[in-house]
Amino acid sequence: MHPQIKQAPYECLIDVSRLIWRISKGRLPTGIDRVCLAYIMHYRHRAQAVIQWSKLRRVLPPTTSQKLFDLICSETPNFKREISLLLFHSLPLLLRQQNGHGRHYLNIGHTGLDQPGLMEWVAKTNVRPIFMIHDLIPITHPEYCRPGGAEKHEKRVDAMLRSGAGIIGNSQATLDVMADYASQHGLPLPPMLNAWLGATPLPASDTKPLGVTEPFFVTLGTIEGRKNHLMLLKLWQTLIAKHGSSTPRLVVIGQRGWENEAAFALLDSHEALRDYVIELSRCTDAELAHYLRDARALLFPSFAEGYGMPLVEALGVRTPVIVSNLAVFRELAGDIPEYLAPDDIIGWQSVVERYSRPDSSERAAQLSRMTGYAMPTWDQHFAKVDDWLSSF
Repeated sequence: MHPQIKQAPYECLIDVSRLIWRISKGRLPTGIDRVCLAYIMHYRHRAQAVIQWSKLRRVLPPTTSQKLFDLICSETPNFKREISLLLFHSLPLLLRQQNGHGRHYLNIGHTGLDQPGLMEWVAKTNVRPIFMIHDLIPITHPEYCRPGGAEKHEKRVDAMLRSGAGIIGNSQATLDVMADYASQHGLPLPPMLNAWLGATPLPASDTKPLGVTEPFFVTLGTIEGRKNHLMLLKLWQTLIAKHGSSTPRLVVIGQRGWENEAAFALLDSHEALRDYVIELSRCTDAELAHYLRDARALLFPSFAEGYGMPLVEALGVRTPVIVSNLAVFRELAGDIPEYLAPDDIIGWQSVVERYSRPDSSERAAQLSRMTGYAMPTWDQHFAKVDDWLSSF
């Protein structure tokens, strides 16, 4: 153990910059935001906060850190004002750089890793960075990301590999891609830990959402090109033409993203789809629970994923899943799902038609394969992380 750690009042540092920015802007939480919040909830009573603003990086004093953690976890409607007041009153302390005393610095949300000065700050502040890598999709699949996303993410990944004391992966599939990237670019590979993300059980509720008749299928996630909504919409066009009023419904749950104008055009202007495709940009946890529990299956035809929380959530409420044949899905769910190539629209059509039937033997067989399945939990995640961090 580093001899100076005993001098520090808290055992680690955790970067909160991403959550401050997103909550202040009123943004709906992404999957990464939820992971960042889980880390704050777990470490808040034994950590100090780190904030970044432009080129400034600072370790907040213990009292200020605890007040900041309380604000982030409280969901107060006056968050932006209260954060501003807290940081304003702490300004004299923020002008001085604090010593990290060799402690772990947890950067869970990729915050600031593409900005200059990180490695200099790490050395000057005396911290040991621990990064979480959520995926390398902007690098491996740049066609599904915003322009410039690949270059920006390469800077992040390079910073993790060059300066990290350790890297936590949300799946072994993600870490395998990370290791390949390091090898191809001649970069060092820090110690790495595979720790699946925890899933929060969906709430039970007696209130059913209105407006969707059974049978129906659900797809869950931001409406972007990588998620392959366009294939599903074309599939539903085919189903409507073939089955008419007997066509099952498709519930599309997720905000509209980017690089997906063709899918947006179908959702907005295709008359036949309107009676059979229901788009929900916002959905409460109770509503989501009902949509998943009552669905014939979750459809998850992504071209690439770093994890697969919708898959985990669906299996957690014993809903069958029909998914792309991605390594990460096989890692998380084994032989439970129906696996298909994401571009095999004929195969997807056949499985959807079979799962639509009330007496579907394939659906019954998948329900049988779910016996004994348990969602990964945050307790399991942090037990692995805490044990790993204590080893160096």
